[in-house]
Amino acid sequence: MTRTVSIAQARQGDSHTIQEIGIPSLVLMERAALGATGRLLNGNFDLSKVLVFAGTGNNGGDGLAIARMLHVRGVDITVMLTGAEDHTSTETAQQLKILHYYQIPVIPASTDLTGYTTIVDAIFGIGLDRPVEGKFADWINAINASSAKVFSVDVPSGLNADTGEPQGATVKATATSSFAYAKNGFVTNQGKQYTGQLYVEDIGVYLDDHYEG
Repeated sequence: MTRTVSIAQARQGDSHTIQEIGIPSLVLMERAALGATGRLLNGNFDLSKVLVFAGTGNNGGDGLAIARMLHVRGVDITVMLTGAEDHTSTETAQQLKILHYYQIPVIPASTDLTGYTTIVDAIFGIGLDRPVEGKFADWINAINASSAKVFSVDVPSGLNADTGEPQGATVKATATSSFAYAKNGFVTNQGKQYTGQLYVEDIGVYLDDHYEG
């Protein structure tokens, strides 16, 4: 059976890998994006017109790296960003800079998702600690109402990765690529309804079992 971890364990694994082992966060982001991009390219996804719906945190950064990796393989890609470019995390700002180098379109988030054949959900990561409402709920509801298949990055946006409970509006994914380990909430009966087909990408993050919580 696939090993699952809590949000706290996942964070500890990331921190240990970055701070103690010395693998930079941006390297882990690239590995995560490579794994997820492989699933998109080799899975049952229509990649004729792809949208990456990206938040401003590191989950969004993963999505931006996926956008670039699809773009260089000839995929028609557009990025919708949920916030201002100057309010992104350090790693996500770096990914945006690379996207601009490749002249990949980055537009403000919208509920108009007409014409997209696959949507990559990279809005919220496992750190979401509040109910999803307002414009974010509008965007997620639009994603769920779309005819496109939905591929979630690490966790379907809005899902509590510990419990598998939706926190307000929650993306219902066709498939999810989880990084390093599956999360505890993904294997609950309710969680499975949101993750869809679950993949786990080995990105080089391993729990230091001496510090497991």
